[in-house]
Amino acid sequence: MPPSPQQLASHLGLLQQPVPDGQISASKLDAIIVPSARTAPYLVHAAGLAEELNCTLVVLCSKLAKRSQIIRKIEEQPIVADVVAVDLPDQLDPPMPALETLTMFAGTPFARRTDISTKRNLALRLARCLGWRRVVFLDDDIEVPDSLDLRRAVALLETHDGVGLEIGGYPDNSVVCHAIRKTGGKQETFVGGGALAVPTDRTESFFPDIYNEDWFFLLGDSALLPVALIGKAKQYPYDPFVNPDRARREELGDDLAEGIFALLDQGRTIDDADHSYWKGFLRARQTLINQLIERAREMPPSDDREHMVAALTAARGRLALIKPDHCVAFLEAWRRDREVWKRHLAKVQPQPSIAEALAYLGVGRHSTIRLNRTGPGPKEPRLRRARERLDAADAQAQTSTAET
Repeated sequence: MPPSPQQLASHLGLLQQPVPDGQISASKLDAIIVPSARTAPYLVHAAGLAEELNCTLVVLCSKLAKRSQIIRKIEEQPIVADVVAVDLPDQLDPPMPALETLTMFAGTPFARRTDISTKRNLALRLARCLGWRRVVFLDDDIEVPDSLDLRRAVALLETHDGVGLEIGGYPDNSVVCHAIRKTGGKQETFVGGGALAVPTDRTESFFPDIYNEDWFFLLGDSALLPVALIGKAKQYPYDPFVNPDRARREELGDDLAEGIFALLDQGRTIDDADHSYWKGFLRARQTLINQLIERAREMPPSDDREHMVAALTAARGRLALIKPDHCVAFLEAWRRDREVWKRHLAKVQPQPSIAEALAYLGVGRHSTIRLNRTGPGPKEPRLRRARERLDAADAQAQTSTAET
């Protein structure tokens, strides 16, 4: 029987259930890496986490994020942590490996105007240069209330290729998925790059230049890699519908990722994503967006309703340009790029210091290094309090079980 080409409300069934690890405190986190496009105050939380966890904070900056302002803002805080801030240049020298997925949509309506994939791929190369084994990708609009959750995530990297934190606060979804939830449908979130622990010493994945690049990073050649979800993070609220262009920019990547993960949920593999499958999936996606527009129009009149209808109409317009051939071609290019990236990572040369690693990657003169760690041990007052809360919760749970 052919696979059903329907977008699904949840992909959480694909995740492995983590086994609690008793060696949380022994799990070393090498760096928190933030691909930032926001102003300096957004980085203070990440710097505090780096201090608590005794790791390096790496901030890869563009747009509103400026390395000098970020360093200055962190220096104003009572924070003792190593911080590396890099203003991403227009062109890396030497450049990234020649990946087809970075250029295949250049000059078309599907071209990306963000540098998130470039930043994350640069971070993977930096980690290889420095021999970092465990890093956490953290977006600049994400907070981690309990830093112990990052330790718990890192502890699971011995047996997983990615461990995400469950992102609460404002849900981490695409415009269309937000509309599903807003109009009364069921819609879950999934593991994403906003709060993601990665074993950089052994990962061979890369982030393609497409929306949902983090979902593709978590894929192997034919299926999802071993991935788990543990702990909590919180995303700052935003309005996904206020700018219709957001929906246009997301549509191709949302189609590709939702289409692939729908296959995996049915026990199929990426190999099943052929021309016929994409034809059916794109048709089903069009039906879904049409239904969402009708449901949105039935809501009470408001600016929010009008913004939602405008955003969904923009998504539908972009969907009309997407053909099954685009989807097939992207997956073929992505698979070739995986091999190119693996060969490139194998050739990355170890470097003796952060400064030399940055120079090796061509961003040394765009970087500022602030080394402020004063001792070998982690400064983790909040971590200790988190451990005490965890122990108290465990004790309470055991008491409740005994009483029942």
